[in-house]
Amino acid sequence: MTTLNDYPGIAHSSNHALVIQGPRSCRWETVPMPELHEQQVLIRVDYVGICGSDLHYYRDGANGDFRIREPLIPGHEMSGAVAFDPSGGLAVGTPVTVHPARWGRPTEGLEKAPHLRPGGSYLGSASTWPHTQGALAEFIAVDRAMVRALPTELPIRRAVLAEPLAVALHAIEQARSVGAVVESARILVSGVGPIGLLTVAALHAAGAAHITVTDVVPEALERAAEQGAAVCLDVSKRSVPENSFDVVFECSGVEAAIDASVSRALRPGGVHVQVGMVSPDSRPVGLSRVISGEIRLVGAFRFIDEIDAAIRLLESRPEIEKVITHELDPEDPATLFDTASNPRLSGKVIVALPTAAAS
Repeated sequence: MTTLNDYPGIAHSSNHALVIQGPRSCRWETVPMPELHEQQVLIRVDYVGICGSDLHYYRDGANGDFRIREPLIPGHEMSGAVAFDPSGGLAVGTPVTVHPARWGRPTEGLEKAPHLRPGGSYLGSASTWPHTQGALAEFIAVDRAMVRALPTELPIRRAVLAEPLAVALHAIEQARSVGAVVESARILVSGVGPIGLLTVAALHAAGAAHITVTDVVPEALERAAEQGAAVCLDVSKRSVPENSFDVVFECSGVEAAIDASVSRALRPGGVHVQVGMVSPDSRPVGLSRVISGEIRLVGAFRFIDEIDAAIRLLESRPEIEKVITHELDPEDPATLFDTASNPRLSGKVIVALPTAAAS
């Protein structure tokens, strides 16, 4: 392991991070500098995106079945720069983002789906014990295999979207895996929070023929139009057209929206991709239409290697950065998380670390 004295050119004698102790108990505090294990890289973090799982940890002290049992640093959407690579392979200052997963043990039948292997971990998650600490810190240490150097033309700030955009790209690949041709499809994106917005952006970039979006928040619908949605429906006022879509990407996780997709919106033979997370005991789908309409249901969980395609897409499509609506201070966690929880106020909320201002 490497100690602070071994980090050349780093003046910091301490590290700071946003730490969640329990429900609505969170503060910006001093934490130890990371110790580098073999095959790791020290990253100076500039930006971190706030994800739905981070919001759950802050509000509830848990994300689904995973409850905080020790102080947790959240965050798995990040961008920054190399602070130290003991191998010398990455120069100090190299702009990077990070694939936040470590794969679990090899499992028969999951050779092409390493993200589903048991025993893996994800930055900023209480699913492991000890918890896997996240990226919302000035400095983090990650495995070298997780590091992605950024193209010259991709700003570090925009690169913070690489992880959530990879989630959207994986959802599109899941639709293709069951025969959907998104380029010629009539597509519905249900729920246009940050992941829904990025799904619209990814579909638009892929050349989708026609994209409709649904939500109950007018401001969210306006953001979706900026990313390429042709029709924006407020489903508190208008019903979803029946039998009208070849593919639905359901990004809200709301039971009524899931049921509306399967029972009404999809044409017979259509594809439903469930992207939004639901609670473990949720039962939102009546199976009769799945049978009679031969609806194809597929889930989309995180991603495999789509972060590389996300980086390329962010480089070529600067307009995707408009998904970011707020850049907030980690020293005011109440404002940070309350803003990210309010879709009328915000799309994607990111945190600017003090290291970003200094770089």
